[in-house]
Amino acid sequence: MFRQHAAFLLYESLLAIAICRVESVKFNTRFLKSSSLRAIFLTAIVSAFPIAAKADTIESALVRAYQNSPIVNASRAGLRATDENVPRALSGYRPRISATADIGSSWSERSAPGARTTSNQLNPRGVGLQLDQSIFDGGRTRSSVRQAETQVLGARMQLEATVQDTLFNAAQIYMNVLRDTAILNLQRNNVEVLDEQLRQSRDRFEVGEVTRTDVAQAEARQALARSQVSLAEANLRANVGRYRQVIGVQPRQLGPGRAPDQLIPGSLDATVAIAMEENPAIASARFSLDAAELQVKVFEAEMYPQVGVRASVNHRFDSSIRGDQSTSASVVAQLTIPLYQGGEVSARVRQAKETATQARFLVEQRRDEVRAAAIISWGSLEAAKAQIMAAQAQVEAAETALTGVREEARVGQRTTLDVLNAQQELLNARVNLITAQRDRIVAAFSVVQAMGRLTPSRLRLPTTEYDPREHYDQVRGLIWGTSTPSGQ
Repeated sequence: MFRQHAAFLLYESLLAIAICRVESVKFNTRFLKSSSLRAIFLTAIVSAFPIAAKADTIESALVRAYQNSPIVNASRAGLRATDENVPRALSGYRPRISATADIGSSWSERSAPGARTTSNQLNPRGVGLQLDQSIFDGGRTRSSVRQAETQVLGARMQLEATVQDTLFNAAQIYMNVLRDTAILNLQRNNVEVLDEQLRQSRDRFEVGEVTRTDVAQAEARQALARSQVSLAEANLRANVGRYRQVIGVQPRQLGPGRAPDQLIPGSLDATVAIAMEENPAIASARFSLDAAELQVKVFEAEMYPQVGVRASVNHRFDSSIRGDQSTSASVVAQLTIPLYQGGEVSARVRQAKETATQARFLVEQRRDEVRAAAIISWGSLEAAKAQIMAAQAQVEAAETALTGVREEARVGQRTTLDVLNAQQELLNARVNLITAQRDRIVAAFSVVQAMGRLTPSRLRLPTTEYDPREHYDQVRGLIWGTSTPSGQ
């Protein structure tokens, strides 16, 4: 099990070591002067990892997730596959050329009364070339091309949404590991404190200052603390495994988490407005609606007249008599008018219209979901900020109370149980503060994701961003070859 610094959520003003910073909140001066809390955090920092070691950052974790995530890479491959729909649709404008060849053997025999029987054996064979060119297809090819291009744009939005989901998951698991590490160190420190408390209780019991009940209470609280350590270790192991799954590497020495506050607007209304304009889920739903409406036109084109040209040339041998040769060529314009297809095309048109209606409602659903996500994430961010302030006050008050209870216990005005309860309240307050600061950073990432701005370029991550247009430009005009641009 690796060790990280547990004070990842402290501000730069804390003890000059600046472990983690939330710029909108500052610690109280009296809280910083607390010697016992200072000792806890210094112990956690020193025991976490060597000072010379270089810690990973949340930015480097996001870069690894962006570059190595199987989900993102699979989405990119899916987008590249969708790109191929465009050259497939464009092929409707191009001719179809095919070559034929045949060879066979025939034998015939002829006889008549009074005449000599004759037989003839031929080896007919030939080659041919045929070209079919559509002149007018009712607009089907034009609609198919527009539909394919719309599908590409929609797939790009889906890729962007996948990237943002992955980056948010990476930020969340990064902060979870830091939180669980800090809580584990607090729980271990609590065990050490309770060990000392139990030792003192036993010593005082030996001299008759306390009763056996006081010792039993200290023993019970020590056992509880050890079980809390085991629980904290289990939670940390679980999130370490999740970290490996999302980011692709084993966490080792993690640096402080930072919230993308520079991307968050100053009001909820501005957040919602940006989300409604830039969230890729809404854009993807719109493109799906456009593609569904174009599918109606594609099917309707099958009910219109079709005009095409067929050109062919053939060269044959042994067609009539042994050794003969013949060459023929033709150019034929053909008009096809669909009169009745058994109702199958009409059914597909009606079906496509209902599918378009469904897509239209899904756009509204995506809008509602994005609006709700923006409001919820903004509320979570505001709540986390308030929780940080309350937790800081709680820690300060609990620390003062513990100091007072210990002094009163020394003169017999408080019991051992009172001291143990005060210690537990201080521990709970510190855990609440760590959790609130983790929630504040995660909520900030959630707000940015709801707006649709949780991208490598917006976050200024040190990585080259994937450009989906490169592959599209490479394959759009291809008319030959089965190899992908990557060489597969």
